[in-house]
Amino acid sequence: MSKSRWHLAALFAAVAAMVLGIVVVPAASGAGGVSATFSKGSDWGTGFEGKYTIKNNSAAALTAWTVEFTLPANHKVTSLWDGSYTTSGQTVTVKNTWNGSIGVGGTVSFGFNGSYSGTFGAPTNCKLNGGSCEAGGTDPTTTTTTSTTTTTTTTTTTTGPPPPPGKINLGYFAEWGVYPARNYQVKNIDTSGSASKLTHINYAFGNVVGGKCTIGETYPAIEKSMTAAESVDGVADTWDAPVRGNFNQLLKLKKKYPHLKVLYSFGGWTWSGGFGDASKDLNTFVNSCYNLLKDPRWAGLFDGIDIDWEYPNACGLSCDTSGRAAFANMASALRTRFGQNFLVTAAITADGSAGGKIDAADYGPAAAHLDWYNVMTYDYFGAWAAQGPTAPHSPLTSYTGIPQAGFNSEAAISKLRSKGVPASKLLLGIGFYGRGWTGVTQAAPGGTATGPAPGTFEAGIEDYKVLKTKCPATGTVAGTAYAFCNGQWWSYDTPQTITSKIQWARGQGLGGAFFWELTGDTANGELITAMKNALG
Repeated sequence: MSKSRWHLAALFAAVAAMVLGIVVVPAASGAGGVSATFSKGSDWGTGFEGKYTIKNNSAAALTAWTVEFTLPANHKVTSLWDGSYTTSGQTVTVKNTWNGSIGVGGTVSFGFNGSYSGTFGAPTNCKLNGGSCEAGGTDPTTTTTTSTTTTTTTTTTTTGPPPPPGKINLGYFAEWGVYPARNYQVKNIDTSGSASKLTHINYAFGNVVGGKCTIGETYPAIEKSMTAAESVDGVADTWDAPVRGNFNQLLKLKKKYPHLKVLYSFGGWTWSGGFGDASKDLNTFVNSCYNLLKDPRWAGLFDGIDIDWEYPNACGLSCDTSGRAAFANMASALRTRFGQNFLVTAAITADGSAGGKIDAADYGPAAAHLDWYNVMTYDYFGAWAAQGPTAPHSPLTSYTGIPQAGFNSEAAISKLRSKGVPASKLLLGIGFYGRGWTGVTQAAPGGTATGPAPGTFEAGIEDYKVLKTKCPATGTVAGTAYAFCNGQWWSYDTPQTITSKIQWARGQGLGGAFFWELTGDTANGELITAMKNALG
């Protein structure tokens, strides 16, 4: 393709992108050197997500880069990740942080959130290493002919594991679920049809003891000898295997479903108390986590680490006083230790109230070091308030009579985005269970109660697979279902409400959704199927 024809093709491509609502500022030929390309992600009317991708088409590796661009009037950068930036008027200058090295043919990127008033406008006057973004960092030994050929090929690299097709659909596997009471084995992820619909599995939970990552329960994790009937591949564990238990079964599941990524989640409601000590010596903490996840006995099992700290600089089962910056510092230390080709994520509070738990920690700055947040948009209300009022535990939006302002998914997502967290780094949380009261006489939300409704394992909580027949949904409120039967009032999500919630999440540009947890679904994966179908 000649150079003049390439520019004509680029013009047509740009026009097509505008028609489709995609903003792309293409680099031209790259002039045999390094080019920078702007693309716009989600836009919520008063703000947007932007991204610059820097590609090295030169003959030598690049060790540093600086990108400069001009924003239109009434536009400004509100947060930026994977780089450091300064502003002078409408001119923004971004320098590399950890990602200065770009091998030949490689790419790196940085992203940012911006705000604007009026009509959105793309950045202009882009400069890369002092030259045009179409030819910054040129290599005189590379010819224009070569660079023109290069531009006809689209190369995509990432700073982490390649993303799965479509949106993220992540589910938690509870370590203790393999015990007889629940008897949910890793094999059930396969036989239920769920493995092919999931993109990621969070293994819950690892503990944090003495400031270090440790296995939660060694027996189900690595010691339990699975029978042939319990095994993913129908082969029983042997006494001399390097590892048995859930870890071995997850390795077998990954072999059968190579697209699956597994993350080890640490903490949770019960074991979050150890993060305070861990934050005092981050070097010891991150090294212990690295050594545990990279143990050669289960080499290749874990693709990432998830931190479920409930809650930094706030109260959960216990109260943390580590300080506002502790969580961001931990996220940064984990990213540095594990590198860019390993997932580092966090499950976080969904308290969107003024001065609530989201406001207590630096979730905005921490997002720069994390692949995504699992926003726990459930358990807002429950029978710990024994007399009620009855309220849905996972409301998508607010509603008249909601017991606490800011206790809904929309408020939490909005607050996190206002703090600079990109929408694409937020996953909406879905509960595969319901919460309920007994002694209720009012079918509509807001009634009084006498205590928690009976549950199979714990009062006030029950799996969806039980509730769908025990107490079928009788109405919806704030985007989720509720049920009134025999003096009991329950709230839970159904395939229908999950579909509408995920449609909302897609409209917000979120990265996907996740759920707690696998044992709550039906034997044929009814809820997971609804999630997969809605996520696309």
